[in-house]
Amino acid sequence: MRCYLHAFLLCVLFTFFSLLYVFNQLASTLEDRDDWELKEQGTPDRSSHDGGHLLRKMPGLTGLRDREGLDRERAGSAVKEHNDGRSHLAVVACGPRLEETLTMLKSAVLLSKNPLHFYIFAEDDLHDSFRNALDSWPRTVQTKFNFTIYPITFPKENAREWKKLFKPCASQRLFLPLILKEVDSLLYVDTDILFLQPVEDIWALLSQFNSSQLAAMAPEHEEPRIGWYNRFARHPYYGKTGINSGVMLMNMTRLREKFFQNDMTTVALRWEEILMPLLQKYKLNITWGDQDLLNIIFHHNPESLFVFPCQWNYRPDHCIYGSNCQQAEQEGVFILHGNRGVYHDDKQPAFRAVYEAIQKYPFGENMETSLLRPLEASLQTTTNTYCGRASHLFTKKLKQSIMSVQQEVTRRR
Repeated sequence: MRCYLHAFLLCVLFTFFSLLYVFNQLASTLEDRDDWELKEQGTPDRSSHDGGHLLRKMPGLTGLRDREGLDRERAGSAVKEHNDGRSHLAVVACGPRLEETLTMLKSAVLLSKNPLHFYIFAEDDLHDSFRNALDSWPRTVQTKFNFTIYPITFPKENAREWKKLFKPCASQRLFLPLILKEVDSLLYVDTDILFLQPVEDIWALLSQFNSSQLAAMAPEHEEPRIGWYNRFARHPYYGKTGINSGVMLMNMTRLREKFFQNDMTTVALRWEEILMPLLQKYKLNITWGDQDLLNIIFHHNPESLFVFPCQWNYRPDHCIYGSNCQQAEQEGVFILHGNRGVYHDDKQPAFRAVYEAIQKYPFGENMETSLLRPLEASLQTTTNTYCGRASHLFTKKLKQSIMSVQQEVTRRR
């Protein structure tokens, strides 16, 4: 009997200290968040393009209107309120990612008919390079977008750990809803994304969310036999094969308001409360950093995720062993994701051909003759690879997008 009593007391003590640890982590997270916000609000604005710090003090429409006042000076065009038809696009760039990011932004500007707003999070030594490059684009191109440049910012507790999680600065995306408080919805993309159709087409998926959905991503794999999560993950993940966070569409108002179920406490937690405890619990078990944390969160809250098809986030995994993205087979690739550095090596020449065609295209030239035709010629040399044999899928939607843009240009003339 005494043994059972000792065992019972040990269980009670273990449960008590476990709960104490969880609530201590939550308290630290909340305290850190407050310090982080005060730090952000106290940072002066750097320039008319770099209004992020200043405007974080002014949530809601007031802050939005003030930001747009700065952007109106930048773009020289009338800007309405947040429902003006703009697509809001965020990217995080650290290290040698300047040119890759500019090529991504270029693909967005070339094919979109509606105005865009870019939120560029970059290391301090990249700010001037981004600003100078974007300001050097032709004036007719600049009128199609606004941009704001932000520093890389993490909560002070474990800031170094957050910054180095998986890839430099990649986990910054987790904190975008907390930094861009005046932004209702946002499309986050990795730097190695190329748009093959207008940004507004994926932006329109926001209207397809049901009342519980607050974010949209594509599956990590279509074919479980080559899936990573279902074969190797040591943590919970979404669905059968996990999700890929390289293209992430968010209703950030809903995300900020949501209480998320979790496996750390019976109490549902807000976004700003859940991130640090998750990192502390799983940091020894995650391989893909912030993407793994997102998989854990949506594993426990599957009703909150809208899953879009693989053609919105088409990666080498979809063709390296033969084509396995059925939607792309039918309609073409909408967004190309050149992960694992394939734009810059010889492993997937079809992906590199698309990147170089967009990078080298001179603004103002006919896109059919100066972008599409050279690209098609380059892709013909890549048919010795599986992805090269599927490269007609890369140009299927791009061709339609280019024709649509040029028809619009002709109509305006």
